[in-house]
Amino acid sequence: MSITTDRPAIDGPSFVALQVRDLEAAALFCEEHLGLRRAAVSPPHAVVFDTKPTPFALRAPLPGVDLGDIARPGLGVVMWFRTADAHALHDRLVAAGVEVLTPVTASPFGPMFSFVGPEGYVLTAHGG
Repeated sequence: MSITTDRPAIDGPSFVALQVRDLEAAALFCEEHLGLRRAAVSPPHAVVFDTKPTPFALRAPLPGVDLGDIARPGLGVVMWFRTADAHALHDRLVAAGVEVLTPVTASPFGPMFSFVGPEGYVLTAHGG
């Protein structure tokens, strides 16, 4: 079996979800610190946010996944979120006591910085 080169096998991510131990606490972090809003409908095991163009969610761990005592889940994966003003978001997170891992620096995608999100996931914000 070969893959043809006239079109890609996939178009790219169409949905992103992070597995978390405490769904409600993680959802509150995203609402209070990142300004995300819950979508009108979410399945019972998840909280889906109204994000564009790619839907983002938090969900209970999949069967067979034990997050146990993992301090930084998602190690090796980098998730970037676009914001209208990286500097303002950085300042708001610092004021709220959220752990910021990198200072705001220039990048090809605008100013960016990384911080510790729900349950230890490292997230990067860029833009503005």
